[in-house]
Order: sequence, then C-alpha cells, then structure tokens
Amino acid sequence: MSGQGSGGNVLAALASFFIPGLGQLLQGRIFMAIVHFVFAGFLWIFLLGWIVHLWSILDAAKFNPKKT
Repeated sequence: MSGQGSGGNVLAALASFFIPGLGQLLQGRIFMAIVHFVFAGFLWIFLLGWIVHLWSILDAAKFNPKKT
C-alpha cells in the first residue's frame, strides 16, 4: 500500500472502524494488529475500549511506510 492519505490507508481505517486491528493487518503490520485487537478487547470490559478503537482507526489512516 502507498503512503499516508492513500486509498489503501482509507480502506485500512474503515476496516479498523469495524474491527480494531484489522486495518493494521491489511497493511501487513501483524504485531500492531494483535496489539490493537487484544488491547481494545481488554479495555471494552471496562468500557474504555472506544479509546483504543479510535487509536486503531487513526493509526491505520496515518500509517506511512518507510521507503527503502
């Protein structure tokens, strides 16, 4: 996927809107996908999962891969 603001990032942000971490998984960032998914799931128990859910969406939308 391309850099920040690309269509791929929009798709990833939409995916993270429905399931936290799914957007990161679509971008190939498996570790961050697991972190977002588990952290959001854990915090939803305490009704604070929406914070991580928003973080997941913003992280997917603003992702800018390093160019080699």
